[in-house]
Amino acid sequence: MGKKEKKNKGVDGDGGAGGRRKQAELLKTLGDFTSKENWDQFFTIRGSDDSFEWYAEWQQLQNLLPTHLMSSLLGSEKTRIAAADVKILVPGCGNSRLSEHLYDSGFVNITNVDFSTVVISDMLRKNVRERPWMKWRVMDITDMQFVNDAFDAIVDKGGLDALMEPKLGPGLGIKYLSEVKRLLKAGGRYVCLTLAESHVLDILFTKFRFGWDINIHAISQDSSPGSVNLHTFMFVAVKVASTCVSKISLDLGNFCAKSPGDQVSQLHEALKREEKLRENHSSGSDILYSLEDLNIGVKGNLAEIEPGRRIMLVLGEHGVSRSLYNAVLLDAPSDLAPFSYRFGVFLVPKVRAKEWLFSSEEGQWVIVENSKAARLVMILLDSSNSDASMEDIQKDLSPLVRQLAPSDCTDGVQIPFMAASDGIKQREIVHEVKSSLTGPIVVDDVIYENVDDDLTRHFPSKDLIFRRLTFQRSENLVQSEALISIQEPTGIADGVDNTKAPSASKTRKKGRQKVDSRKFGSRDLVNVKKVDHTFLASAYHNGIIAGVMLFSEALKKSATDCSTMRAVIIGLGAGLLPMFMRNCFLNMNIEVIELDPVVLVVAKEYFGFKEDGFLTAHITDGVKFVRDEAALPETEGNNLRKVSLLIVDVDSSDSSSSLSCPAAEFVDESFLSSARDSLSDHGCLIMNLVSRSSSVKKDVCSRLKTVFGKSSSLFHLQLGEDLNEVIFVVKTNIIDENQLREAQKVLTASLEDEKHKWCQRIIHTSNLIKPLKEC
Repeated sequence: MGKKEKKNKGVDGDGGAGGRRKQAELLKTLGDFTSKENWDQFFTIRGSDDSFEWYAEWQQLQNLLPTHLMSSLLGSEKTRIAAADVKILVPGCGNSRLSEHLYDSGFVNITNVDFSTVVISDMLRKNVRERPWMKWRVMDITDMQFVNDAFDAIVDKGGLDALMEPKLGPGLGIKYLSEVKRLLKAGGRYVCLTLAESHVLDILFTKFRFGWDINIHAISQDSSPGSVNLHTFMFVAVKVASTCVSKISLDLGNFCAKSPGDQVSQLHEALKREEKLRENHSSGSDILYSLEDLNIGVKGNLAEIEPGRRIMLVLGEHGVSRSLYNAVLLDAPSDLAPFSYRFGVFLVPKVRAKEWLFSSEEGQWVIVENSKAARLVMILLDSSNSDASMEDIQKDLSPLVRQLAPSDCTDGVQIPFMAASDGIKQREIVHEVKSSLTGPIVVDDVIYENVDDDLTRHFPSKDLIFRRLTFQRSENLVQSEALISIQEPTGIADGVDNTKAPSASKTRKKGRQKVDSRKFGSRDLVNVKKVDHTFLASAYHNGIIAGVMLFSEALKKSATDCSTMRAVIIGLGAGLLPMFMRNCFLNMNIEVIELDPVVLVVAKEYFGFKEDGFLTAHITDGVKFVRDEAALPETEGNNLRKVSLLIVDVDSSDSSSSLSCPAAEFVDESFLSSARDSLSDHGCLIMNLVSRSSSVKKDVCSRLKTVFGKSSSLFHLQLGEDLNEVIFVVKTNIIDENQLREAQKVLTASLEDEKHKWCQRIIHTSNLIKPLKEC
């Protein structure tokens, strides 16, 4: 089979004018290595007598390859068998002489397959007399017409590489390797001669992770003019009875010394990734399995329900299903019986996939209990599924999930599909903009299907409108959310806190759009939509305010008279927190640090953020700002300017990081040391911490304790089902648990008689703040 390296010397050795014309014609045929027509043309021009070895020559293979073919692993013993008894398949054979050499070495039971009628006809005619037992078949190697377990060995010389054109994706390669696995007997081996490019290695490692022993050999380099000028590797996968992952055996010889640098780095990077994955599998970490993995029993017998079993998996394959689907299989604990369904599927829309209820193991078991299904497969939809309707998704999923049904679910029974609502009754895009720093930014107005009871008490309107700010780099994560108030139009704009309504050129509707024109986009109401800065919709914002008030009380400072307090907030978002603080703490000097000027514009134009003598915004780097503050010399004037409150609320731009907030540079020891030095003696660092990893959270807290030392006090607020955890560090004051409880009582008493609609939320949240005892 062919490969992508189109080196002139590798196509035709004739240096004459006729040879050059033939060479030019051949090169024209090599545009698409997956095209049958191209290969027919290639072999027609080249002719059957002019064989071409894309990779290694027989001299380089004649010792190693027969050794692998002669060994058959049966049970736990290696048994030698006669060469003539080894049933060998050579897919994508082309006009290579490899099969002829194997035949002449005693391996006479060989079936050659290629989808080019031209080359199969030529090779049959060439070999029919000298090698009568060798078979030749015209067949697509991604869909071969052989029974299961038909061969002892499959020898692939460049076939997989030819299918793995990067621009076409891995779909054909995946289909082909599924055929390879189907056709091999127990103890059989797949021998793949490959250039071992990273995208090819990744699919080989993935498809042969469970139930296969893997060996990789570097083939000795040949400098003959007809060979591709890259190193060839022999990847050998042996089909074993065990479903455990095994270590990969390497025999690279002097490969590193003689091969091109890119090949060295690609091989080692792919091996490093795979070894890490195999370690995670062996340690029992949460990992994604494929249907193919599960069908060979890597997680037990799926035909039977195993109460309490939970498996994370990916459903679908490139080029086979419409999309790939992240899924979780959950077998309900037996104490949840009786069940209404033996088997069910639960679809979670993209906008809710990261909620605690659907993303955490504990939450998923709650869904299982409520579903009344003995086995539930939860499908967590993402952006790759966003263009499809629920009907199309269900149609695509049906044959995939049926493979996960327990054996006592008959084929004729329809699988019940359940779905979580996206929670949004109405939605309208207000503004979209792309920032060079933050990427796509979306402002939308939504009406939720359900809101908290305390909101409905304070706001009797039937449908509350919330304005949201979303950075698309953090998929599904709403950065900020504000309550929108609607005022009756008077014909005179009051000019206070008005936010822009969507213009015709900027508004784009999607989803369910039965929109009440009085509330969504009516021109009559263009000047009466207002962000309510007297109310914080975000639970963790309320937690920050509760902490500020609570620790002010504990330190015997006035929670409302803050004339000597300087607050620095890193991360503007929509500007809702600083605007609330400006209204709540009348004389506090508040500075907001934001890196992206586009975010500041959006906050001002769409969320009513305003600067004044007590509230200012700086467009600068937050880490640099804090370090500059910490570096100020010790003078009386500078000491009076020390920061009383340092609030870190900035998300990570790295979507692959297990730490979503703050960005990693805000939790390293050098920044934390600068934060400590920038604070006043009684100053407080407040950090919004978002991570799904308990070890990451523990590591951050440990660093805080190390940097701030024993003279500081650490507290935290865990917000129920929310991923957000708010950390409070009081710099030089030891506040014990009794003082904290007393401060909570005093704060509650002082707010009980207040008429502000936020008071009860602050009281409730302040009582959830606890000492951070363990890290």
